[in-house]
Amino acid sequence: MNVTLNNYYKKRFDLFKWRSHQSMAYKTVMAILMACITGIMAQIIIPLPWTPVPITAQTFAVLIAGILLGRYWGGLSQVIYIFIGLIGVPWFAGMTGGFGVALGATGGYLLGFVLASLFLGHFADKYIEARSFTPMFGLMLFASFVLIYVPGLIGLGLWISETTGSFPGVWELLAMGLIPFIIGDLIKIAGASAFTKVVMPKEPF
Repeated sequence: MNVTLNNYYKKRFDLFKWRSHQSMAYKTVMAILMACITGIMAQIIIPLPWTPVPITAQTFAVLIAGILLGRYWGGLSQVIYIFIGLIGVPWFAGMTGGFGVALGATGGYLLGFVLASLFLGHFADKYIEARSFTPMFGLMLFASFVLIYVPGLIGLGLWISETTGSFPGVWELLAMGLIPFIIGDLIKIAGASAFTKVVMPKEPF
């Protein structure tokens, strides 16, 4: 059993060391693959009748992008995801695409995806102690509920203001853009934190 665990620890160390020392071309390819994963998971949705913002699985992909690709490259994967969607590929939530999405109800959340991936990739790569469940859970809470939801709610509020002529109240905005997603996000954060603990080596690479 101990031999098996040692082999596993060595393989995950070798994998992340290999990832860290790849050329820009290889890292760009990996970022494109992560963008594709994000686009696929964005199609797993639960529409809500009172808000234009659906529940999606793509947040999980956003949270692990920085973990798998590291600082900068996790964020780049989300930039690629957004760029390809903006030029018309229908892989935003609900198989939508085009520049109108950036100006729509969910445009602010897209910006938050980049910020969250950059933030988590930085901490996961630089701080070994962040690669365990509890500290990563705290970091992902911040990434999700601050870095994603703050720009998301601002963008949603501006969209509502443009379409209705008045900016929504705080509780109306939270009911449309935050509160319905809390439980699901906590589950995704717990899963992504456990994923981090399992896959990331606990030594410098």
